[in-house]
Amino acid sequence: MGEESYALLTAARNEEAYIERTIRSVISQTLVPERWVIASDRSSDRTEEIVSEYARHHDFIKLLRVEGDDRRNFRSKINALQSAYARLKGLRYSFLGILDADVTFEADYFRKVLLAFGQDPKLGIAGGVIVDVQNGRSIKRVTSRDHVPGAIQLFRRECYEAIGGYIRVKVGIEDAVAAVMARRAGWKVESFPEMKVLHHRRTGTAGHSIFHARFLKGEEDYLLGYHPVFELAKYLYRVIEPPYLVGSLLCISGYFWSVLRGEERPVSEDFVRYLRNEQINKLWSRVRLSPGRN
Repeated sequence: MGEESYALLTAARNEEAYIERTIRSVISQTLVPERWVIASDRSSDRTEEIVSEYARHHDFIKLLRVEGDDRRNFRSKINALQSAYARLKGLRYSFLGILDADVTFEADYFRKVLLAFGQDPKLGIAGGVIVDVQNGRSIKRVTSRDHVPGAIQLFRRECYEAIGGYIRVKVGIEDAVAAVMARRAGWKVESFPEMKVLHHRRTGTAGHSIFHARFLKGEEDYLLGYHPVFELAKYLYRVIEPPYLVGSLLCISGYFWSVLRGEERPVSEDFVRYLRNEQINKLWSRVRLSPGRN
């Protein structure tokens, strides 16, 4: 078993419209995973049928049926991923990937990511960048270099085990929490813009309109502990993303609505202090490097 060995986990609920393309992307990799556990989270469509068909022809694909919550939510997703992770017990692998069921990528994607790990022993989480595909248009998502989207996070196994994996939360911040915890523990987190991943459903829209999803994104930022100044700067910068100004205003509204409600955060005060210190340092760095300054 080589140092390049990796395993994948996917939580899927009613993904028949997308999952076959994801499966084809994985089985066409120049380096396939040792095991890929796809946890069907109470799917009622053809998701399980599609996965079962491919599992019959590819031994590394394993279908796991889990009885999650009645309605789609992030807590149920994490429970499904943790159930899938338990199926890796006893398996030898060096890297662990969390993969959404609605993405596609080039045949050398995972080999490239693993090569990046090999070049930097302190790299704890790595991956490419997400390009949303909507109505035949490709929309590159604005993201920071020190964050990898949860749809495609690949962990060094030691890093994943050191931070205790994903925490159970009621909103979709588990990937962001993992990234912050990894950096806090001394690991590097890096996304590589040359490694593009196509996302075939607008991020955060499963079960929601794009407008509701943007409002929820602001709530997620609050629960994660974002500094209010950083939140404002973030969405002023992201006004170029569809739905443009409306989307940014909805994100900001979601954040400050949560402030007014005083919602309890699922992370510690130490976590929030670390994150806010990171964010303020980023803002100051950009100010110092901005054009026109001596």
